[in-house]
Amino acid sequence: MSDIKSIKSWAEEDRPREKLSQKGKESLSNAELLAIIMSSGSKDESAVSLAKRILTQAESLNNLGRQSLEFFMSFKGIGEAKAITIAAALELGRRRQAEPSKEKKSITSSADAYEVIAHRLADLNNEEFWVVLLNNKNHIISQERIFTGGVSAIVVDAKLVFKSALSKLASRIILYHNHPIGSIKPSQQDISLTKKLSQAGGFIRHQRS
Repeated sequence: MSDIKSIKSWAEEDRPREKLSQKGKESLSNAELLAIIMSSGSKDESAVSLAKRILTQAESLNNLGRQSLEFFMSFKGIGEAKAITIAAALELGRRRQAEPSKEKKSITSSADAYEVIAHRLADLNNEEFWVVLLNNKNHIISQERIFTGGVSAIVVDAKLVFKSALSKLASRIILYHNHPIGSIKPSQQDISLTKKLSQAGGFIRHQRS
């Protein structure tokens, strides 16, 4: 069956809305979910086919969340209203991930530490520096953005990093910053900053003990 045909002409079980209703949301592909958000395609292309092209060009869901309204409107069949609907749905999904659990989250591993903050940094086009404050049971006290930088660099002041930790009586802190280009390799600046902050933290710990 050609994707150019209207979704209404598809077998009922192949239509995204009906498929979600009958089989559950987990049964749908990313393209089918996006097609539901868009509601329709163009006169030459179904919503699912259009959604597939958008996802292919974005390369990943993380990249999709970073896109501007102009990106979505560059596709035939998507006007400003539909682009806003897509952007709003993506932002709602991001905020859902960011919403803190009612239970206090305990950080016990690097995987836990990553899960806590990854959603805040994944869609950014500039560098940010965050600190997560923990109590003596490794429960999160707060998550705070301390600095905002450019696309390839950020300036961090150790005094401001530890000011919040001291004012909120944090026992431990976890520091984060992102690389918008996607590289996970630390730069020399990252290594130097880590050493500087580690030394400052050691000095504060010595003074408090």
